Amino acid sequence: MDNLLLIKAAVMGIVEGLTEFLPVSSTGHLILAGSLLNFADEKSKVFDIAIQTGAIFAVILVYWQRIRETVTGLGTEIKAQRFALNVLVGFLPAAVLGVLVYKTIKEHLFNAGVVAGAFIVGAFVILLVERRKSPQARIETVDDMTVLDAFKVGLVQCLGMIPGTSRSGATIIGGMLLGLSRKAATEFSFYLAIPTLIGAGVYSLYKARALLSVADLPLFGVGLLFSFISAWICVRWLLRYIATHSFVPFAYYRIVFGVLVLLTSYMGWITWAG
Repeated sequence: MDNLLLIKAAVMGIVEGLTEFLPVSSTGHLILAGSLLNFADEKSKVFDIAIQTGAIFAVILVYWQRIRETVTGLGTEIKAQRFALNVLVGFLPAAVLGVLVYKTIKEHLFNAGVVAGAFIVGAFVILLVERRKSPQARIETVDDMTVLDAFKVGLVQCLGMIPGTSRSGATIIGGMLLGLSRKAATEFSFYLAIPTLIGAGVYSLYKARALLSVADLPLFGVGLLFSFISAWICVRWLLRYIATHSFVPFAYYRIVFGVLVLLTSYMGWITWAG
């Protein structure tokens, strides 16, 4: 396989890993990076979704002890059963809606206008949430969540299907609006990502199986590896960051990025889908 193509795969993997769990939309960044690298055909769209699995492995590694304790305690421990149920319930809305609207989203929403609009609108939502006078969080840890709390966050996660919105941004900011502490909302967003992104990756590969071959394994392998490494670094950093900082800087970044998307599209510097 062409070494230049593998380098592009590595760059795309880094972009995915660094942006997947921040409230800035990995999809928007991958669309822009793919256009810059001339890596934006039908196969690359499958690649973008598939390498999310590498980022998920990073979350599994960071939270391995909790995940292991949950799995081993499913048969006997109420805490493990409740936590697993909450993750499952939170995952279901996106799973059902994703199957129903996957084709529509892929055909109609992957364009500069939608991405830029979602980036900018999302930025103002973050600013409003962070600057409001909020009461004490009702839920301090993920173990305090009820099934209804998990379902509500799962519904909010569906907004992340709109390119440029950010799945993590929707679940974290939405979770905070629903009464979760910043830490609880961020951690539940990470846990929800495990079934959501693995499911999206498997579904995307299945739908595009006719486009793929064994020769694509090195390409996907490199993307997964670099996605894993950069996501592991990002997740560990974000957990330290939220202890003492708000998400306001990400809101301003989203506004700048949204304007950049519009400029690149309007000036014809970069060709966006749609």
